[in-house]
Amino acid sequence: MVPGPRQRLAHGGPALMLDELIAGLREEDTRPALAGRCTRGELAGLTHGYSVALREKGLAPGDTIGLAVRPGARSLATMLAAYRMGLRIAVLDPTAGPDVLRARLALATPRLILADAAAQAVAGRLAPLARRAHLALPALDTLAPVVTVGRRLPGAPPALRPLAGPLPPAYDGDGDAVIVFTSGTTSRPRAVVHTRRSLSAGMTAVRDLVRPLPGVPVLGGTFFVLLPSLASGAPVALPARRGLGRQIRNLDPQATYLTPPHLRAALAGGVRFTGRVYSGSAPVSAALLASVRAAGAREAWGVYALTEVFPAAAVESAEKAAFTGEGDLVGAPLPGVTASVDAGGQLLLSGPTAAGRYLGEQPFAQVATGDRGRVEDGRIVLGGRLKDMILRRAENIYPGLYEPSLHIPGVELALLVGVPTGDGDERVVAVIQPAAGASEAGLRVALRDPLARMGAARPDAVIFARIPLAGRSRKPDRRATAQLAANA
Repeated sequence: MVPGPRQRLAHGGPALMLDELIAGLREEDTRPALAGRCTRGELAGLTHGYSVALREKGLAPGDTIGLAVRPGARSLATMLAAYRMGLRIAVLDPTAGPDVLRARLALATPRLILADAAAQAVAGRLAPLARRAHLALPALDTLAPVVTVGRRLPGAPPALRPLAGPLPPAYDGDGDAVIVFTSGTTSRPRAVVHTRRSLSAGMTAVRDLVRPLPGVPVLGGTFFVLLPSLASGAPVALPARRGLGRQIRNLDPQATYLTPPHLRAALAGGVRFTGRVYSGSAPVSAALLASVRAAGAREAWGVYALTEVFPAAAVESAEKAAFTGEGDLVGAPLPGVTASVDAGGQLLLSGPTAAGRYLGEQPFAQVATGDRGRVEDGRIVLGGRLKDMILRRAENIYPGLYEPSLHIPGVELALLVGVPTGDGDERVVAVIQPAAGASEAGLRVALRDPLARMGAARPDAVIFARIPLAGRSRKPDRRATAQLAANA
């Protein structure tokens, strides 16, 4: 039986990290929470106000909300408020494209969607904003009621404003906490469900890996950086889009988290690092970590994580550089994580940081990573991907979500493939095989709308060619197609 959204914890069970963080917030606390943006007291006030506002919307433990708000004080406060109330948070990616987003919302069925101005693409005066932001969303209010978090532009849905009043009771049970969408298809999207326990275990693992000291800044922009740091008493700064080097010099952060593409851009710009630097969300090479050390970092870590298991393993620059075996050393499993390999060579993971299940499916016994790997001397070594996924600028792109939309009249076959560009990054290429009699010029025109609706997954290039087939079933050969695209 698939677990329900709420299960009570046994009386006297261990406190969870987010419960402790929320309980410790005080409105009179003037210490910084988000550097240059809000104090811990202001965060406490926003969390209180949004908790009351969500209750006034009729939300109760077990209900699902959709969250499409950029990192910042308000998104953090709304997440903490929702968690405190026992709500389930579906994280929405507004760049996924309208067809994918609509399918994901249909699966998650939120009672309310919280979106900031940049995530909204509704009719009327907000359409130009959406186009400038390269967003192409369906009218969200046709799928669930929408409220605006933060600055409200003309024509936007009503604002969700923090309200005064007594706090709703704090939920003290276990159950679903966060839904994060991953692979699947447009007709059958897939979503990872983290429980309150697995979310807390992941946050605790990050805290133990990063070791944040109270009062000393941490630089990073994800919730898995923000929350463990705040729980440890460390203020957090969101990475600057411009002037990162100056920001690091001024902050002197004890720890920094940046994705590999951001690290490469920072190194190309001559940024000097301080303290410990962590990177993940995409392959982190030994050469990249060595460059970060050479740029001033005291330690440089690669973190291996999946949406289903965050985090799973970590390795420091010196250990990775010393590895001479075949494959990509990603380090020893973090405490509590167990790694094994199935008969097909696929890496399997389990442990407290593992999610509970995919939405609508049975609980995990072990998480099948989709990565080929082995366990050698107690450390995980990867040997390539087994599942179809493209990594571009640290973003996971799942071809199965988008390929069906490319099969328009006149297209016989269509594949999205990744072409390596070096150091773990890839270009996305759409390879189109025209049907007999179809013209390439006509297909280019007909494909404009499907390509535009792919959002952040839009290919870097489109080529027309006969797609190689393999096996008795004559299925499209993705590896050979990727090689064809690389040589085009």
